[in-house]
Amino acid sequence: MISNDNKDKYDLKAELERNIKTVDELEEYISLTDEEKESLKEIVRLHPMSITRFYMSLIDPNDKDDPIRRIAVPTDQEFSQGGLYDTSGEKDNTVTVGVQHKYKQTALVLLTHRCSVYCRFCFRKRLVGRSESEIISNIDQARDYIAEHEEITNVLLSGGDPLVLENNIIEHFLKTFLEIDHINFVRIGTRIPIVLPQRIYEDQELQELFKKYSKPEKRVHIVTHFNHPKEINEHSIKAVDTMIRCGMPVHNQTVLLGGVNDDPMVMVDLMRNLVRIGVNPYYVFQCRPVRRALHFQVPISRGIDIIEEARKYLCGISKRFKYAMSHRRGKIEIIAKDENYMYFKQHQAKDVSKLGEFFKVPLDENLAWLEDLE
Repeated sequence: MISNDNKDKYDLKAELERNIKTVDELEEYISLTDEEKESLKEIVRLHPMSITRFYMSLIDPNDKDDPIRRIAVPTDQEFSQGGLYDTSGEKDNTVTVGVQHKYKQTALVLLTHRCSVYCRFCFRKRLVGRSESEIISNIDQARDYIAEHEEITNVLLSGGDPLVLENNIIEHFLKTFLEIDHINFVRIGTRIPIVLPQRIYEDQELQELFKKYSKPEKRVHIVTHFNHPKEINEHSIKAVDTMIRCGMPVHNQTVLLGGVNDDPMVMVDLMRNLVRIGVNPYYVFQCRPVRRALHFQVPISRGIDIIEEARKYLCGISKRFKYAMSHRRGKIEIIAKDENYMYFKQHQAKDVSKLGEFFKVPLDENLAWLEDLE
């Protein structure tokens, strides 16, 4: 195990304790009217706010439409009652507490309900910052399930954000799952390189851990979540470079978000710069119909226009991403449209007999999600 004896090690707990969590703390950075303050206090009671001081520093306090502000700061739009708390059927795919097995080759493990920043569009708003009921409680039970299912070739560590956990806990999970013979690699889904990059490049102990477990014959992959070009700066670049030097490939999942990146040239800027710093574009996801986050959704038809226009300006490497939605039925690639229909492909499927299936639905300029594919 990695030693905990280094007195000069990075103090993650102390850093997270400095997070902006109350409306009064928020007002130190951005101006709020009395009406806004009362409204935000009620929203924060429903869905907690937590913003690192670093991520807050990226917000232009004079711009109410600042994309980072839109991602991290609550608004009264969150009073909306529409949408769902479980948009992709995670409950139905849970095989033991904290472990989901939706796709044949992948086991998803929820390590924590905490993040360093609570993104307002989060599709796990039902639990992030609120409930530990879906978080792994017995690692042995999880290991036994995965070990018994040899069709599982990879494990995705998610949450919350696994990198808010202490290093020895992260190591325990990596060691446990990488020791299973039929596991080829482990993924860690994290926003830490973007919202608290110092955690990556200042924590020598974490770097030693990464180097120890990401080996040429079996890698640890990082899946980041850059959503806007403003998130690419000297600090996040340094964090990405540190992870690459530790032997970990870095990939990115973006969510198409209204008021954040729903502009072709913003998407071009984002993808070009991700490739420039060594991050592989992986998915652009259709925003899920999450309760209290519907204001982030962009209609699918408009999303197709945005993605296709952006691809005109991107080289092969920077446009390898798939535009997709994580549906109850699986990951559905959003392909194209014409004057009558929108076209889709079943990229990943819970029912493997549907894998690779093409289908179409009548063109609807307002449709933002496929509700009932049957």
